[in-house]
Amino acid sequence: MFWEWLRPLEQITDTGNVYLFVIYAAICFLVSFFIHNGWAKFSIKLVSLLFILDYLFLRETLLSKEWFQVLSLEFRYNIEIIGNNDWYLMTSLFRSLLFLLLLWLMSYLLHYWFTIANKFFLFVLLTIVYLAVLDTFTVYDAQLAMVRAFIVSFIILGLSRYVQLMDNGAYKDNIRHVFTWTIPIIVIVVMAALLGIYSPKLNPQWPDPVPFIQSTAGHVGFGSGSVQKVGYGEDDSRLGGSFVQDDSKVFEAIAHDDIYWRIESKDVYTGKGWERSEELNYQALNNGQVNWRTFPLDRTETKPYETMVHPVSTNSLPKVVYPYGVSQLGSIEEQTFFMDYNTGMIEVESSEQSQGSPYSIQYNAPSFSLDELKRNSDNDPEDIKEKYLQLPEGLPDRVVDLANEVVEGKENRYDQAKAIESYFAANGYTYQIEDVSIPEDGGEDYVDQFLFETQIGYCDNFSTSMVVMLRSLDIPARWVKGFTGGTEASEQPALPDDYKLYEITNNNAHSWVEVYFPESGWVPFEPTSGFSNPTEFYQEVTSDTETEIDRTEEEQTEQETVEETKEKEKTEEEEKDTSATGASDNQNGGNGWLYVLIGLIVLLIISAIIVYVRRYQIRDWYALKKWQRLSQKLDLESGYFYLLNLLEKKGFTTSERTDTKTICVGS
Repeated sequence: MFWEWLRPLEQITDTGNVYLFVIYAAICFLVSFFIHNGWAKFSIKLVSLLFILDYLFLRETLLSKEWFQVLSLEFRYNIEIIGNNDWYLMTSLFRSLLFLLLLWLMSYLLHYWFTIANKFFLFVLLTIVYLAVLDTFTVYDAQLAMVRAFIVSFIILGLSRYVQLMDNGAYKDNIRHVFTWTIPIIVIVVMAALLGIYSPKLNPQWPDPVPFIQSTAGHVGFGSGSVQKVGYGEDDSRLGGSFVQDDSKVFEAIAHDDIYWRIESKDVYTGKGWERSEELNYQALNNGQVNWRTFPLDRTETKPYETMVHPVSTNSLPKVVYPYGVSQLGSIEEQTFFMDYNTGMIEVESSEQSQGSPYSIQYNAPSFSLDELKRNSDNDPEDIKEKYLQLPEGLPDRVVDLANEVVEGKENRYDQAKAIESYFAANGYTYQIEDVSIPEDGGEDYVDQFLFETQIGYCDNFSTSMVVMLRSLDIPARWVKGFTGGTEASEQPALPDDYKLYEITNNNAHSWVEVYFPESGWVPFEPTSGFSNPTEFYQEVTSDTETEIDRTEEEQTEQETVEETKEKEKTEEEEKDTSATGASDNQNGGNGWLYVLIGLIVLLIISAIIVYVRRYQIRDWYALKKWQRLSQKLDLESGYFYLLNLLEKKGFTTSERTDTKTICVGS
């Protein structure tokens, strides 16, 4: 029965590895039932808890000095978070610890209720109510869960009654009576379950509330994976849902320009989100030197810069952020940097005292030649094509058709990429972080939903759609995650010329696109409406051509301004129409009948409760009224038999009734 409480967690929350929590709950129940020594029970449950936390979160050797240091750091950090009432900042390890402690407590309470107090009904009732609420108001389908709970609960209640009778000494031949009790119970429960499953049922009398709740709450709490985003996260297997605003600072950076901070890329698109084709393989960077490049230094114009990144201790980011062209990482503290050369992800290993310490980055900011990008060939290496042209088999054909339509007439890879990059802003796709749809389980594709149905989303929608459209044209592309440049700090310290202090928060978490050019490497593109690509591009042109380009840009800007004005006017008109419709509904009574119905149901429930509580007073009042009516009619015979019935209900025996009859006759 308790397992039914744990099954829905993977669907209605972000909880993973639920099977471990089920195993731990089973261990707690078995230990509570079979082991009577208190210290032994405590030790087994505690060791099991530590093993699970170590398996899920800790990379250090179990019970080693480093292991205890990490665990101590986690405790101190989360206790401080709780003291500041910043509950949402608690780490996954600490949340899992609290949940395991809750399971420990529940095992003790249920063991007491079941084996000592021998009370089952309340837990059975709460389980049924719990499943009914989840089935009604979440995406969890509790039909099978209801059947399982029904079968188990009735077997439990039957066996509980048998144990009570056996304890009272009603049965002496225990083995024989076990079969005489259990077999009828099982037969009756199975027959009742089959009857309930296959009997005719009414259709739903009210609309399903889940779609309404999803649209109102921005899908928060529905589905799994990253349906509720706050800042940067590693799990992108299920995209969609609201991006929750959070102004908490993640890091500060002293930088020359407003640049994008890269963290990682992913290459496998599943139709629902992104995954990695290979496991992370971190390798230590010798003296912080980074030999990994997204572009060739000998063919790309660059400018050398240096930046300083200072992670915020209260919202520490486990990854190293870096700009394009990173070449050297350094730190005053004793820190070792490790890099996964497949995704470009960098992590830092440091002592407890140096965690959250600032680190410096030397990089060569690239500037790409438009002429060279347009002259790039299509001779992609085989390993690049194998990895970065992957698409799911179920990708709808209309996505491919749209991509071909957008790039029609474009001769080279750069123009095709730019055409797709600018397609979204030019065709009314809206940047929005709330009420963002999530593909339904089954065959619905994330990109297809965004391109043809909703046309509303944030960076993940735009960047994923561009990568998929490029890959459908046999253009290698990959999905990149990190942070935008942030905002300039209000109080600027004394810095060299052209350097400023930037504050980067969770709201700056972002994703964009990298397109592969055989002679130029990976070039970043920014398809999200309202965002601009900080990467520099240049082109050597004559004065006449430059004038023509400027004129074209001015005309395009004017056209975009006119389109934005029309869009704004259209939106305002729609809002007015919506307001007028809402006012009309209110005037017509709206859903007043629903409130009346609810009020009547509440009134009936209250009346039933009052009648039940005062049932004895009502019975006595009725009996007195009936006796008064018989007395007024002087109907002695009816009154006599009425008194006999009342005496019988009060528990008088037949002999007592005879004596009463004699007394009445004598009177």
